[in-house]
Amino acid sequence: MAELDLGAVRAFVAITEDRSFSEAAVGLGISQQAISKRIARLESGLGLTLLFRSRNGAALTEDGRAFLPHARALVGLADQAVEALRGRRRALRIDVLDTRLATSVDLVRAFHQATENADVEIITSNGLRSARDALARGSIDAAFARVGGPLEEHLRHVPAYLEPVHLLVGRDHPLAGRREVEIERLAGSTVWMPGNVPGSEWADYYRLLGAAFDIPIDDSGPDFGWEYFVEEIASAGRAGFVGGTCRMPWNPRVVQLPVVRPAPVYPCSLLFHRQNHHAMLAGLVSSVRAGFRPYDPGRQWLPEPDRAAFSRN
Repeated sequence: MAELDLGAVRAFVAITEDRSFSEAAVGLGISQQAISKRIARLESGLGLTLLFRSRNGAALTEDGRAFLPHARALVGLADQAVEALRGRRRALRIDVLDTRLATSVDLVRAFHQATENADVEIITSNGLRSARDALARGSIDAAFARVGGPLEEHLRHVPAYLEPVHLLVGRDHPLAGRREVEIERLAGSTVWMPGNVPGSEWADYYRLLGAAFDIPIDDSGPDFGWEYFVEEIASAGRAGFVGGTCRMPWNPRVVQLPVVRPAPVYPCSLLFHRQNHHAMLAGLVSSVRAGFRPYDPGRQWLPEPDRAAFSRN
């Protein structure tokens, strides 16, 4: 069975309407040579002559007259399909890992507020492990995640932000009375992080942080969520790392301290598929790029694998 080239079928229909190869070519925005090649390819594929060429223009053969209503139907269906997709307003789907991660959500909100008629949908998942496949399938359009190594060829990413790391301690903890804590003071002290899922990008980050500053990371669980985590910090004398802008459940018996000299920062990128053509994606990428502040090696700390992407170019 012959495979029909829609461009050639469209050229055939245009010629029957204009009765001229040259006028049809102008209407389609192609050369007369190109439209002639399309018709020749169509006739060759069908094994039939569809048009007579003469000084007075182009006329349909008997086979051409039989084919014309079907050709018009094919072109009409194709136009309807394209128009249906163009008219379909789908929200820009963005994975932020957790809505408590304020910086990711704030970047999306800023883009939404600055973009007329922007329609966005926030989605949460389990980070880079699920975002890779979701971006490839098109079930999400962008994702905020740490990228500590190479990605698949179809994925692109831009640096989004550097999240300061804070220490969470109870009111009776020896460090609770300080306004900030130097990272060297944490050497040898165990930091409890039950949410550090093995294989996750954040577990890898804190493993590297712990190794760099001799801070044992205890990821024993189970992880019952943020409220449980904060309550354990308050009542069990534990200490835990959290993102500096993370919206933690309020507890009057807990103190949150910036970690400084140097200040560890968690690197977050915006990921997207290079073939994703959502109308708002480019605007989101530009918005994130514009607000990014690069890594400052004089006062911040990043794992070696993250430094190049987050340094000033």
